[in-house]
Amino acid sequence: MNNFTEMDCYLFGQGTHYDIYRKMGAHLATVDGKKGVIFNVWAPHAASVAVIGDFNGWNESEHWMKRVQPESMGVYELFIPGVKEGDLYKFLIYTPDGRKLYKADPFANYAELRPGTASVVTDISHFKWSDSVWLKSRAEAAKEDIYAQPMSIYEVHPGSWMRHPGRDDEGFYTYRELAKSLISYVKEMGHTHIELMGISEYPFDGSWGYQVTGYYAPTSRYGTPKDFAYFVNECHRNKIGVILDWVPAHFPKDAHGLAEFDGTALFEYADPRKGEHPDWGTKIFDYSRTEVKNFLIGSALMWVENYHIDGLRVDAVASMLYLDYGKENGQWIPNIYGGNKNLEAIEFFKHINTLILGRNPGVVMIAEESTAWPKVTGKVEEDGLNFSYKWNMGWMHDFLDYMKLDPYFRKNNHNKMTFAMSYNESEKYILVLSHDEVVHLKCSMLNKMPGLEGDKFKNLMAGYAFMMGHSGKKLLFMGQDFAQAQEWSEARELDWYLLENPNHKKIQDWVKELLHIYKNNPCMYEQDTSWAGFEWINADDCDRSIFSFVRKSKDGQNNLLFVINFTPVERLEYRVGVPKKKSYKLILNSEDKKFGGADEDRPTTYKAQKSPCDGREYSFAYPLPAYGVAVFKF
Repeated sequence: MNNFTEMDCYLFGQGTHYDIYRKMGAHLATVDGKKGVIFNVWAPHAASVAVIGDFNGWNESEHWMKRVQPESMGVYELFIPGVKEGDLYKFLIYTPDGRKLYKADPFANYAELRPGTASVVTDISHFKWSDSVWLKSRAEAAKEDIYAQPMSIYEVHPGSWMRHPGRDDEGFYTYRELAKSLISYVKEMGHTHIELMGISEYPFDGSWGYQVTGYYAPTSRYGTPKDFAYFVNECHRNKIGVILDWVPAHFPKDAHGLAEFDGTALFEYADPRKGEHPDWGTKIFDYSRTEVKNFLIGSALMWVENYHIDGLRVDAVASMLYLDYGKENGQWIPNIYGGNKNLEAIEFFKHINTLILGRNPGVVMIAEESTAWPKVTGKVEEDGLNFSYKWNMGWMHDFLDYMKLDPYFRKNNHNKMTFAMSYNESEKYILVLSHDEVVHLKCSMLNKMPGLEGDKFKNLMAGYAFMMGHSGKKLLFMGQDFAQAQEWSEARELDWYLLENPNHKKIQDWVKELLHIYKNNPCMYEQDTSWAGFEWINADDCDRSIFSFVRKSKDGQNNLLFVINFTPVERLEYRVGVPKKKSYKLILNSEDKKFGGADEDRPTTYKAQKSPCDGREYSFAYPLPAYGVAVFKF
């Protein structure tokens, strides 16, 4: 009896074998009373396939695989008794033209530590989970309104967050060590989610995990699949969600990987005008082939359903949607209607997003989409792509353009900070300051800021306050939370020693305060996607470069008023209009001594007076410092 049945072949051929990872690859099994491993691989154009590994001395002629019925599917299978967990293996593929290809298993659940490229037999079906409370609350939140929940994401590259000094193995923290140190840090700071870069197995450290060879394997750099599952479980036990970067847009050309897997273009489009990214030197998945779509869908489902992941951030969505992305004339082929949209990728997104969100209430699918493609988070019924969220790259560019300016010139660029609210309702957004903004000579967040050192820190405090107050979920990359001075590099740990400097410590304390204010006040997140949750008090004070706005709760209680000054000019009697005649309690003040300020006895309560301002009947005056931030609760 075959492991891979005719029904499996049928579903795989239809692109709907959603548990494909339980059949393809290498799985421990007992056949006729003998323990061993069943191997399955898809290689329809191969002349023949053998399994080689340390269990047979890498003998190329000992273990030949057989095609399962129907043979036209091109699925090969073999049970080898005596093979055990931890054994290394590869598939040796003989092509019709006589070549021998030594390929890692596309469906492997574990891989040899680079520079090794073999797959490793493992078992991912018997993890011990104790996160049922988290999973239940996640599903219940989705029933109410998933968009009304707080989401403040800490983006992490695990290999460079912290390192053990003086070790020959580069000092990587393991998944289990991260479960202690990273979780406790994120919990203390007040983030709700961790987003991990580069977890799917990849050969080259410098790609940060965005050139994947193992779509079904957590990278062995930091431990085993069981170690990774332990990390996720501990995050959930500490009420922290886990989001993974997932890269269905392209894959590298490494000889052991997916490229020309069976001697032909199997996973990639055959025509290089569709099948290659000239700028990236990578292959593009063939989204017209049902088995390829099934391969990708199965990967996403495995992370979500087998590893309990709470969301996937889909990388480089724009490169999938546009046939001419990063290409010159002559380097791409129009679709059947003569346009530049990849109709097959559009269908793929609608399929996978509907499937994953439908099967897993509370899980989110996040698009890194850098263009104005309509309805990225729109419903499929309305011709949308059905993502849960979209990274707001437009906000990010406008925000950074403004923050880099000398304060004298900010008055002429005031609209860069107000523009995003004009389109806020068009998608469900996450405001992002990601790793991409602090690499490749773009400077760290601190060194983007104008002025001398003291001004840089104050600018950064004001900028972070504006970001946290603005509509949209939030993402900060590691190191930005304490004003890392140098650009990020995957080759070294963050500059944690900077926290011995009071200026860096106060930024960390400031971000921590902002995150806790965000998480503890529903007005900051429960109406993110509509104007019901946000109101400008004064969006037009360009001459003084001051912004004031209100975040509003559903029940009208515990709203927050933000006043932020983006110049080094103090305003001793800054009058701000307010919605109601009542008292306004100062809950955050950038001049507080704990943030390095000089205030000792500033009043904490301000009563609205009948004095027209900002088009409102009531107002109050507040001594607004240079680069000052004030947040009031009412």
